[in-house]
Amino acid sequence: MRTLCKLIAVCVAVSVLASCGNKTTTATKTTLKIALVPKSTSHNFWMTVRAGAEAAAKESGVELIFRGPSKETDVAGQITIMEDLTNQKVDAIVMAACNSKALIKPVEKAIKAGIPVVTVDSGIDSDIAASFIATDNIDGARKAADALAKLIGDKGDVGLMPIVSGAATSTMRADGFKEQIAKHPNIKIVSTLFSQCDEAKGMAATEDMLTSNPSIVGIFTACGPGAVGTARVLEQRKLAGKVKLVAFDAFPDEIEALKRGTIQALIVQNPFKMGYEGVKAAIKAKRGETIPKRVDTGVSVVTMTNFNDPEIQKLLFPMGK
Repeated sequence: MRTLCKLIAVCVAVSVLASCGNKTTTATKTTLKIALVPKSTSHNFWMTVRAGAEAAAKESGVELIFRGPSKETDVAGQITIMEDLTNQKVDAIVMAACNSKALIKPVEKAIKAGIPVVTVDSGIDSDIAASFIATDNIDGARKAADALAKLIGDKGDVGLMPIVSGAATSTMRADGFKEQIAKHPNIKIVSTLFSQCDEAKGMAATEDMLTSNPSIVGIFTACGPGAVGTARVLEQRKLAGKVKLVAFDAFPDEIEALKRGTIQALIVQNPFKMGYEGVKAAIKAKRGETIPKRVDTGVSVVTMTNFNDPEIQKLLFPMGK
């Protein structure tokens, strides 16, 4: 009987130790927290970036935190968000900078705190980020310039509408467009006005552009909301199709304007891929794995000629219609 009791006691002790061991294993197992900080939370483009990031997070078993300013011009708001996330000690940050210079210090602070930062879409004027994942904006703008040149018969006055002063993406798109247009000697940029990536401001800028330069026969607008504003003004002025419009992005209203013939060509990015690859890179960076410093997510020129191609449809509607 005593032998049986001793045996039972030993079994209970082993069971308790095993249970404690399991609890210790569970307690030490943590889920990585990856923060996604877009330039804005109010545009479809960033919602698509978020969708890609969420897909990567789910696939990798990590937690995604989504926080960003409501407007792309709220640089101070984005800085505050970056500082808050650093103080919260998230594991890694994926960010699109509202301003390429102002966000350098917040990124430096995060990295010093042991938090790797991956930039997507819009980088910073420094190579401290673990990786930059984005469209080749200069190449995209060059393609926009060639598309517009072809549409206007390779001659005439045109308008350029960048996004916002100080943003890397805006600067690259403006520079790429100007460099390529310079190769068309019979085309002249007669007006450059910012849209602030806002539909109402895009409308106001287009009105000013056309009023001051009635000779304009083509416009390149460098972001979706601004392009929607430009399209509305062209339609209101009965200039749709007469003044050719080439625009970045593929917002629903832009796609509809393309179908109507108000927009003749869209320079389409792959925001879903930016979000997906951004989270994947951030996880690898946190784990100390090697990742490329630059990833080009591609750009396509979409017109009604190739609109129905399967690959174009997937690009325009990454989450389905």
